[in-house]
Amino acid sequence: MAIHPPARWRARPCLLPLLLYAPALPAQAQRAGRGVEGVDLQRLANGVLGIMSYTVAPDVTTSSLSVDSAATSNPGLAMTQLGGGFTWSKDTPLYLEGNAAYSRYDPVFIASDGVEQRTVPVKWNAVSATGGVGWDFPIAEHWVFRPIFNFTLGYVTSDLALARWWLEQNRNVDLDFLEDGTLNAYGLGGSLMIDYERFTPDADTDLELRYTNVALRSHRDSDRAVEGQASAESASLWARRRVPTGWVVWDRPVRWVYEGAYTRFLGSQVEVGVDRMASLGLGIEFDSSARDILVTRWRAVVRYKFGPDIDGWSVGLAVSF
Repeated sequence: MAIHPPARWRARPCLLPLLLYAPALPAQAQRAGRGVEGVDLQRLANGVLGIMSYTVAPDVTTSSLSVDSAATSNPGLAMTQLGGGFTWSKDTPLYLEGNAAYSRYDPVFIASDGVEQRTVPVKWNAVSATGGVGWDFPIAEHWVFRPIFNFTLGYVTSDLALARWWLEQNRNVDLDFLEDGTLNAYGLGGSLMIDYERFTPDADTDLELRYTNVALRSHRDSDRAVEGQASAESASLWARRRVPTGWVVWDRPVRWVYEGAYTRFLGSQVEVGVDRMASLGLGIEFDSSARDILVTRWRAVVRYKFGPDIDGWSVGLAVSF
């Protein structure tokens, strides 16, 4: 019989992402003689925060995502995240969650001196961390209603070192930011979740319905050249079922893991280009709760992810405490 500790950490990372292919994000350019065409830093700042908004809440559909750029044949957008949450205990139904994410956005600009044009690759790297504090209110057997307060901190840095030859001849505030600029962001908001959990010797079933809305804004310490804002709003459904395989390892049954998830993005993510994603997963889980170690479960899941004009595979590794 499986042992389920009162406090469980559910981590849903994707540590070995594979590429998801999609058409490159559209780039707007306006020809203006000598200069960099189509540099709208306000729009780009909003776009970078829009990309960050995909990773505000733990979500297997966007735990790893890479979109190829047709201009460079390399990923123009990549993101990965590691996160999870747990309820402290039945007697103290305090819910805590955390999520750390990294994303890279590589827009390509066209530099022109009025005659010759060259591509100018830019690398924007963003890291973010989100925390959540909630409380479980039982509404029926196995069902709880969980409001969550969420807060996010983010940092974006830009590196245009590969195009210094252009910057030496075109110095202005906008391009200074593209070369070595930084953008600090914060977000405040919350989530509403309905959670179903039922654990039996025959099978475990988890089901989560979640709505998240967090407003992201640039901090005053960011470069004056840009001020960004975005809305991280989404509605998601996540389900997982574990069933015994018939094998026994570490004195506990080994289980098959079946997983499904669907997320509909409702905020600034729609403007970035991916408005919904789905995921189907199959994996295996080992239970080490009979041993005197910190980790109680080890899980590996292969996921097929798909959305409008985008699909791919990923491998997720997770542990429970």
